[in-house]
Amino acid sequence: MSDAAQTPLPRTAAHRLAWPDLLRQAWRMTARDWRAGELTMLLLALVLAVAALASVGFLGDRLQKGLERDARKMLAADFIVRADHPVEPKFFQQAKALDLETATTAIFPSMVGTGGAQPLSRLAALKAVSTGYPLRGELRIASSPTAADHPATSIPPPGVVWVDPALLEALKLNVGDAVRVGSRSFTIGAVITRELDRGFAFVNFSPRLMLRFDDLPSTGLITYGSRVTYRLLVAGAEPSVATFSQWAHQQIDGGKLRGVALESLQDGQPQVRQTLDRASHFLTLVSLLTALLAAVAIAMAAHRYMRRHLDGCAAMRCLGVSQRTLRALFTIEFVALGLLGGALGVALGYAGHLALLAWLGSLIDVTLPQPGVLPALEGIAAGLVLLLGFALPPLLPLTRVPPVRVLRREWGEAERTAWAAYALGIVLFAALLIVAAGELKLGGIVAGGFAGGLLVFMCVARVALWASARLVRSERLNAGIGWRYALASLERRSGASALQITALSIGLMCLLLIAMTRNDLVNGWRKSTPPDAPNEFIIDIQPDQRAAVTQYLTTHGWPDATLSPMVRGRLVAINGKAVNPDSYKSEDARRLVDREFNLSYTTTLPSDNRIAAGEWYGNSDKPQISIEQGLAKLINVKPGDVLRFDVTGLTVDAPVTSVRKLDWGSFKVNFFVLMPPSALRDFPATFITSFHLAPSQQGVIDNLIATWPGLTAIDMGPILAQVQNVLEQVIGAVQFLFAFTLAAGVLVLYAALAGTRDERMRESALLRALGASHRQVRAVQIAEFVAVGALSGLMAAIGAQVIGWVLATRVFEFYLSFDPWLLPAGVAAGVVCAALGGWLSLRHVLSRPALQSLRDA
Repeated sequence: MSDAAQTPLPRTAAHRLAWPDLLRQAWRMTARDWRAGELTMLLLALVLAVAALASVGFLGDRLQKGLERDARKMLAADFIVRADHPVEPKFFQQAKALDLETATTAIFPSMVGTGGAQPLSRLAALKAVSTGYPLRGELRIASSPTAADHPATSIPPPGVVWVDPALLEALKLNVGDAVRVGSRSFTIGAVITRELDRGFAFVNFSPRLMLRFDDLPSTGLITYGSRVTYRLLVAGAEPSVATFSQWAHQQIDGGKLRGVALESLQDGQPQVRQTLDRASHFLTLVSLLTALLAAVAIAMAAHRYMRRHLDGCAAMRCLGVSQRTLRALFTIEFVALGLLGGALGVALGYAGHLALLAWLGSLIDVTLPQPGVLPALEGIAAGLVLLLGFALPPLLPLTRVPPVRVLRREWGEAERTAWAAYALGIVLFAALLIVAAGELKLGGIVAGGFAGGLLVFMCVARVALWASARLVRSERLNAGIGWRYALASLERRSGASALQITALSIGLMCLLLIAMTRNDLVNGWRKSTPPDAPNEFIIDIQPDQRAAVTQYLTTHGWPDATLSPMVRGRLVAINGKAVNPDSYKSEDARRLVDREFNLSYTTTLPSDNRIAAGEWYGNSDKPQISIEQGLAKLINVKPGDVLRFDVTGLTVDAPVTSVRKLDWGSFKVNFFVLMPPSALRDFPATFITSFHLAPSQQGVIDNLIATWPGLTAIDMGPILAQVQNVLEQVIGAVQFLFAFTLAAGVLVLYAALAGTRDERMRESALLRALGASHRQVRAVQIAEFVAVGALSGLMAAIGAQVIGWVLATRVFEFYLSFDPWLLPAGVAAGVVCAALGGWLSLRHVLSRPALQSLRDA
């Protein structure tokens, strides 16, 4: 009989305890259960789940508050008009009419270099700024990379530029030296130490060079094909800014002005927000995975708790304790446990979010405010939802157990009540996932995927147990007594066995997936880019430079370098229907159709392309289009659709005749849209090429840029290194959270194996009491552990392989071959876990008298 039945109860009418007596009795029960170790598993799982959710919650809260606080600083204004061409004068006129301050910037990549006999050149992110910049916040500069910085009181003087320290180091220059920008030489006047409105656009991964806006024309860098982003910065009184914002939206909404976009205070630097949102969503997914595993561990531990307390509660019912009193006692006990676990989890989560901030340090270049109390309250609420949703359903049979159970093993209607409560718990947990994810789609996918996985694993386990039990009973299969009894025992308690196998499968699958993500997926990503892949791109090659540049590259060791034409064109219609950003819901699609495309022409299908749909146009002279598969899906285009492009004011109409699958990992020059030469040859074009550049050949590129200063050489090595640095920080933060997931997975494994420990002990003792030898009992135990572990490991390995393949193809976008060793590794891991857990649970059974084991069970 359990300790709950031995706890003295105050005598009241019908044993309905008054609240003071009820609280005292609940405290006694909680203390006894804690000393007996009944609540340890529940508390650990709860703390891990709340810690994972709270750590991401604290981080997200601080990021949100920081972005809201610094939104104006990170915009350098209150409102921005952004365009891929000079902003129209009417925007300046409207801002002046509303008495608003304005400033202008222009940002684009370009090569800058040194003079002398051995010139050096590097790609820089040029930013031309007008007087008054920044309108909000401050730009900080220093007299040297090692000197203390201070706020800039103006923009660079005429003929002077400010640069990042990285550019000084790359060009081997110092403050006061000259640097060549286009066709003009400038003096380096200061080092930029902080530029809050920089963002994370591709061009900004290169070191910054800042100059006056009125010095830009003298460089000769703005030519046809130059990718320049112009910004009109606006600041002033809030009502005037709101009026300007409303007016600006009226000018561009519905595609009235193409290539123009608006950024407001609510956007708060969209590039930064997008990067941090993606990192936050990725971290949220890991925390949700931890919560899922914790929910399984809580349910398994509560199920075992319920079975161990059934007899005690039945005895309490015989003594006159009402269902209402029992329900109140267990509710008080578990609410107190939930509050304690929530508080401990929130404390651990706060420490965890500090570690996450350390991993993401260089991504977040501002001092963040302290988090509010909301993430802590959400963490405690999450703990209560987890505990009440997955621990109370198994406990309901305790409050409805019939007194006759003392004499007969009957549950009455208690088991059906538990399943109904489980359904309610799952609904509450799904709602928790959606709230934690911060959006319906992400939380719905996670909750639906988890529910689907539970259902599939449960069904497969039930069918496998049914089939294997009948197979070993077949006369044609001479299975030993150990296998026959073990599988018959598993089938007899098929519900509990299937639940155990499912929980074990989920835990193993998560652990295998973590291992595979860390190894196979990373290795696959690295293999997708060959070591001799092109790492140098030359762009902005003018038609009259094409022959000379080709000859230069051939002479210096790149005879196969192909110069591909690029024609700038804007998609304006599909099947005769006008296209504008408002035509699409996807932000990626809206951004794509709002800018100009790089079109190209050729008669030969590139070697790293393959036709996914339709037919390649070949040498046809008719206007036709071959479109990249991802773009076609994004803008809802298929073979047969007619696209219209606006190229320098003229239109080109052509049907889509093929869809191409590109190998972006090859790093060769590729285009979203290809046409026959006859369709685009007469339009102005620039040329682009790529090749593999060894570190020792950098001087060849420096001389190339010195000969043709208008060319831009993009060294992908440093750019990819910076991107990889950002990814490594996010990966590091995710791996930190994986520690919570790993611990939760271990808890699931332990809870799944301990869930049927009492039943196994009773059955083993009963076999011994009926005369079975130690060898026979051990054979039964081994067979049962092997069956449970092998089935769990097999399903876990298959599930991990499927999820890994989905991640590889849908997220990382490379091919991941099937790993034949994952299946035997999963089966072996399952058998080892089951055998180890079983041995720990039953190692003393065979060494004790059968009667003592039956009494303890």
